[in-house]
Formats: sequence, structure tokens, C-alpha cells
Amino acid sequence: MDRHTFRHDGLRLSYLDSGGEGTVLIALHAHIMEAVTFAPLAEELAPNWRIIALDQRGHGHSDHAPSYTRDNYIGDLEALFEHLSLTDAVLLGNSLGGVNAYQFAARHPGKVRGLIIEDIGVEIGVDDLSFVLGWDGEFPSQEALAKSVGSYFLPYLKDAFRETPTGWKLAFDPHDIVTSGKCLAGDHWQDWLATQCPALLLRGHDSKVTTPSAVEQMAARRPNTHLETLDGGHILHFDNPTGFTTAVREFLLQFE
Repeated sequence: MDRHTFRHDGLRLSYLDSGGEGTVLIALHAHIMEAVTFAPLAEELAPNWRIIALDQRGHGHSDHAPSYTRDNYIGDLEALFEHLSLTDAVLLGNSLGGVNAYQFAARHPGKVRGLIIEDIGVEIGVDDLSFVLGWDGEFPSQEALAKSVGSYFLPYLKDAFRETPTGWKLAFDPHDIVTSGKCLAGDHWQDWLATQCPALLLRGHDSKVTTPSAVEQMAARRPNTHLETLDGGHILHFDNPTGFTTAVREFLLQFE
């Protein structure tokens, strides 16, 4: 995937583009992750699909931002569509990215052909992400940063490690993540139910973020929504890449 940038809201925003003539799918990562997490999916879906994965504000190679409101994230997506001259696309989003995807669709239903929502709900409490504050600052070595992150999160965060002239740090500012998490909280039923395009709702069997009853209600109340539960946790495309890719590929056949 090739890296490109555009500017919006005073920020330099970065994205990866697999290129080609395939149908466009925009992929949106979770908090603390970044666009490259979807590179394996892009390889699997080529050449029928052109995957554009955005480093959302404050993540990856995109600039840190003064605010992380719902409107901020949606505005970044609007700017990405304009930058790429896209009339429509399928949106895929994990966690934070999933809410951004269905909220963008609610505001721009004509631009979204379909939704793939990866392990996130619509009634979102104020998730305590303060544990990430322990990862703040610069560490003397890669090993020291890895030790601070811990064995559970380390596999998901390897892409976010950055070497500086004096040490190692993460691509994101942990304080930004806490702020963004607070802005994500709310009752988003109205946005979820605002559209009727085809939607695939995926839940990880071992997820600690969603519950079976919550996603079942989401699927029951929204037309054209198919629910699948896969082995894995909150980051399904990482935990279970084969099952995730299979489910996504089957869903996308209707758009080819």
C-alpha cells in the first residue's frame, strides 16, 4: 500500500491506498491502532477491491489534534472523500472506526454503499482508557517501551512504535486517546438506525467491549443487517484474520 497525505482542519492526515481499479473500501482503525493494521486485508481482497485505510487524527502518521469530537472525526472523513473525489464507498470500521463509519453514513447516506462494523455497539459508556497514560513519554529502549505496554497489548501496538534520536515512544499521545474515548461515549441509536444500506455486524466471541444481547438488538432493529460472531476478541481482523477476511469477502460479493 502506498502512503499519501491531505490536509484538513489544520491537520496533515495520512492514509494508505492499495490502488488499482477495484471498488473502494475505506477502512477505519480502533483507538491506539493505525491504518497499516488493514494491510493484510488489502492484500487478500485485491484486485477486486481498492482499500483506503486512514490514519485517523492523532494516530499513526497523522497529526495530533487539539480536539477529538464526533464532528472532528466525521469531518476528516468528509475531507477524505473530497480529496479522493469519491462519490461512494463501502466503509469498514473497528471500534472507534466503527462508530465513525455509521455516523458518517447517517450524515451522508448517499455516499455509503455498505457498512462493516467490527465489534462496537451503539450505547457506549465512558470507557476508562486511563491505563494508556502509563505509556506516555519516551523510553530509553524498544524493550523498555514493550515492557511498559505489556504482553497483552504488545501484539496490537508494534506498528505504533516509533524510534526517536533519544529513545522510543508510541505514535499516539495517550492523553489524546483518553480525550477521544470520552468523546466517543453516548447513545448512538439514532445514527445506527438512520440508514438502510447493507451492513455486516461482526462480534468477537471473547470481546470485552460488546455483548451478545447488544449486537443482537442492533441487528434486529436495523434492516439489511447481518450479524456474525467469530472466534477472537475486540480486534477481530488481527485475532482471527482468516475468519474475518472470509466474512468480509462474502459480504462484499454483493457490490462486485
